[in-house]
Amino acid sequence: MDFRAFIEPQQGASYADQVAVAKTAEQLGFSAFFRSDHYLAMSGDGLPGPTDSWVTLGAIARETSSIRLGTLVTSATFRHPGPLAIAVAQVDDMSGGRVEFGLGSGWFEKEHQAYGIPFPPLRERFDRLGEQLAIVTGLWTTRPGATYDYAGEYYTIAGSPALPKPAQSPHPPIVIGGLGAHRTPRLAAKYAAEFNVPFAPPDVTEKQYQRVAQAVEAAGRPPESMVYSSAFVLCAGRDDRELARRAAAIGRDLDELRSNSPLVGTPAEIVDNLGAWRRIGVQRVYTQLLDLTDLTHLELIASEVMPQLL
Repeated sequence: MDFRAFIEPQQGASYADQVAVAKTAEQLGFSAFFRSDHYLAMSGDGLPGPTDSWVTLGAIARETSSIRLGTLVTSATFRHPGPLAIAVAQVDDMSGGRVEFGLGSGWFEKEHQAYGIPFPPLRERFDRLGEQLAIVTGLWTTRPGATYDYAGEYYTIAGSPALPKPAQSPHPPIVIGGLGAHRTPRLAAKYAAEFNVPFAPPDVTEKQYQRVAQAVEAAGRPPESMVYSSAFVLCAGRDDRELARRAAAIGRDLDELRSNSPLVGTPAEIVDNLGAWRRIGVQRVYTQLLDLTDLTHLELIASEVMPQLL
């Protein structure tokens, strides 16, 4: 299994908090540092306030050297596809080719209301997501010296120089996720290198993986060309006292956490839990660290869980 650090900074995190997690994760051997793309806390006061995902990742790119960087996931409602392609390509260059690009349709209506961002109906959001994927990849893969055009229902591109290019060729790996039964698997099969199901029960996750695998086959892709991942909240401890302390620090009930995340318990429990998830197809785990001040939490996973599952 591949392990990645994943944070939700809209819940309350400074840039300094985030870069500390990224540097620690890099030193400990996590393969990537990912962050959410939100502008409003889901609970609590969210102080000191939101940080923009791609501004933050651009800065972290210059403060790290090997860890991969990405979003789980960027919201297509937040940005026009042309400027988004420029921003991600720039961060990829700034990182020396370490970016992975998660893109989704957007879902949290309150943050759109809070910052004046249009929030269209679900069908339109998915339509826009499909057009954005086409445009961003089209801009990145247009050969140097040529121009790119696109005429869609929501976006039109005319005579774009399609610059800059990302450092990775043909472009950064794309991550798509979610539980949509039809359009989501088709988009993943067309564009994604990785498919993610976050915070879902095992049976739901397995069924969605099967749908995506079928779409990958229908698209004529090799089965191994898709990586299957999931995200789980982290609450690990060497004993009950440490577990209770970490659950209290994130305002969660320990029994509730145990019931919905395999990353809850002692290191031995977590290794056993993840064995079952590996059997249903999980190849990559995003460890959701909610208390960004508790960097020893990552150290525990790196020293006592990862070596047994890598």
